[in-house]
Amino acid sequence: MLDKSTKLIFVVVALFMALLSACGGSSGGSKTLDIDRPTPPPEYTGKVNPLAEDTEPIDQGKQIYAANCASCHGVEAMGDGPASASLNPKPKPLATEVKVLSDDYLYWRIAEGGAFSPFSSAMPAWKRTLSEEEIWQVVAYLRTFQR
Repeated sequence: MLDKSTKLIFVVVALFMALLSACGGSSGGSKTLDIDRPTPPPEYTGKVNPLAEDTEPIDQGKQIYAANCASCHGVEAMGDGPASASLNPKPKPLATEVKVLSDDYLYWRIAEGGAFSPFSSAMPAWKRTLSEEEIWQVVAYLRTFQR
């Protein structure tokens, strides 16, 4: 027969396991990483950042991000910029999500914005404002958050 303290330990462990499974398991990842995302359309599929590891494009991307993206996505890309309070849906925490997002996905989302289903967000399409190189510079900068 089990004593009271052993039974209490079993109950606490069982409750902890139930709580852990309700929170998405023990992966430690953000729930936002489990979002089912659409794949980029054919014109974007397979795009790879040609500027990936150069520091100059990263510095340029940081400046572009600060001027165009930080007001919504936040300085640290956590979706907490000053303009985010009035947005529905809120901007995603790119700093955590960039780890699982492909280059072609990031390029597509920056180029086309979010004013279409399934996103239906206020994110503008940047393809008429930023050059292809500037979009890749922003992608290169965003990749610095995954390190």
